[in-house]
Amino acid sequence: LGTARAGNVAHDSLQVWSCGGLAEAFIPANSHYEKYKGIKISYTGAFAAALGKSLLGSATTEVFGGRVLDLAKKLKSSGKMTYFKPLCFTSYVMVTPLGNPAGIEKIADMARPGVRVVLAPEASPPGGQAALNLLKKAGILEAASKNCVVSGSCVQRTMDDIISGRGDVSIVELRLTRIPAFAGKTAIVPIPEEYFPPPPLTFTIGVMKDAADRALADDYLQFITSEQGQAYFAAAGFIPAISDKGRELIEKLGVQDA
Repeated sequence: LGTARAGNVAHDSLQVWSCGGLAEAFIPANSHYEKYKGIKISYTGAFAAALGKSLLGSATTEVFGGRVLDLAKKLKSSGKMTYFKPLCFTSYVMVTPLGNPAGIEKIADMARPGVRVVLAPEASPPGGQAALNLLKKAGILEAASKNCVVSGSCVQRTMDDIISGRGDVSIVELRLTRIPAFAGKTAIVPIPEEYFPPPPLTFTIGVMKDAADRALADDYLQFITSEQGQAYFAAAGFIPAISDKGRELIEKLGVQDA
């Protein structure tokens, strides 16, 4: 691809923040962009609510990829964010140890007597809470909670508990099954999307008012939301905004900059 600077770009660096769940996609995407444009990206991936709170306060960055549409809208209405675009969506699956020894086929099986359920209710939002809301929507929260043998505080540790056989089934974001440490180490059982809690599904990306070089920030957003950039999000287990499914979710969830 060579190293061609974006037109009218005056700076050689860009500060990008995102919620930590997106790091698996942003790190290789940023590396691609750095090589292509000959600039340096200073990237921070951390707990979304903490980053959002700090940005609504006095903290500054140039580009922000955040979870939950309401956060992007708050940043925009407070004047901290210039504009945002849909980035990607997450989805939820059940994971079991390889071979699926408990024969988990549908969400209702998590309520079956004797099935060992792993949950992480204390995980950073929306991690553990999203799984509980999903079980509630499926009408099995109470029964599945009675089957809970591990009640943790980390969604990644949930994967370890399933891989090691400490439990029969858990609910996680599909993206977790693509992380190199976990890839190919669990069986994946789909969950009908009618049970997904809407707020945690949406990720957006926006240019902040403190962007030192607006042309560079705009160009970066254009790359991240292009077919090339979105391929990294697909590989990391997300639904790209530009995919047919992504466009359907944009419409369904009302993901647009007002």
